[in-house]
Amino acid sequence: MRELYPEIEPYESGMLDVGDGQQIHWELVGNPAGKPAVFLHGGPGGGLVPEHRRVFDPEAYRVLLFDQRGCGQSTPNAGEYGADLSANTTWHLVADIERLREMIGVERWLVFGGSWGSTLALAYAETHPERVSELILRGIFFSDATERRWAYNGGSAHIFPDRWEDFIAPIPVDERHDLLGAYHRRLDDPDPRVRSEAAVAWSVWEAATIHLIPRQETIDKFSEPEMAHAFARIETHYFVNNAFMEEGQLLRDAGRLREIPGIIIQGRYDVCTPMSTAWSLHRAWPEAEFIVVDNAGHSAAEPGINHQLIEATDRFASRRV
Repeated sequence: MRELYPEIEPYESGMLDVGDGQQIHWELVGNPAGKPAVFLHGGPGGGLVPEHRRVFDPEAYRVLLFDQRGCGQSTPNAGEYGADLSANTTWHLVADIERLREMIGVERWLVFGGSWGSTLALAYAETHPERVSELILRGIFFSDATERRWAYNGGSAHIFPDRWEDFIAPIPVDERHDLLGAYHRRLDDPDPRVRSEAAVAWSVWEAATIHLIPRQETIDKFSEPEMAHAFARIETHYFVNNAFMEEGQLLRDAGRLREIPGIIIQGRYDVCTPMSTAWSLHRAWPEAEFIVVDNAGHSAAEPGINHQLIEATDRFASRRV
């Protein structure tokens, strides 16, 4: 199994004013003369962690990573009570990616995204296919109604019934027919105790289901209130608004990807973003290589997933843009 490349620090970083009162934190790592790539983190609202830098050969790639609106080091933080999310949509993020591309002065770049990052990568590539040299996608998520029902309306509860009871505990019985709506309301509640209970319960539910074998260190990280507030609030904001897309839009427009070399990597036992979504993308975009990791769940930290992601970035490293 391949291991992550050694730890690396950014050679340049900063904040980009993208309008709407939003400042986006960005960083560049690797070789300033290397192949350009952009890393799109998950969530929405997950933010960057140092391991994200390490799936690319630092001698071969010049990688831009950024915290999407409202999370990580970008400002304002969505976890702050009353923070306005009206300018935080899929299409604001797609526009931010374009601003960042223009900022570093590249014509095309490899786009890498996992989980929600795959959603955003697909939205960007279908909007700006001429700007995408290659696509590497992991844990495919369309943010469609079927996927939201699976995750937040009892589907995955059949696999994690114990964790599901903890997830629904903050919500009164008469509101459980619409858990997304109930959580969305509580994350904007004036009472900080209500907000905190909802944020932690929401985030822990996701942390408990992303690995093939749940990891306590992941659950502990997602239990941290500062991270949980921004993460849960951004996710519910996107999901109650259908990720600001038409139902089935990403699959409908997959034909726009046909000329882009791509690799799709999916864990077979992914409970967070079930494999049926990745399979439908594979059928709509057969030119992309489709890799199923049979002993993995959702997280990029799964050894088999990590191995395939590094193999994918290595494979495209010498491809001319």
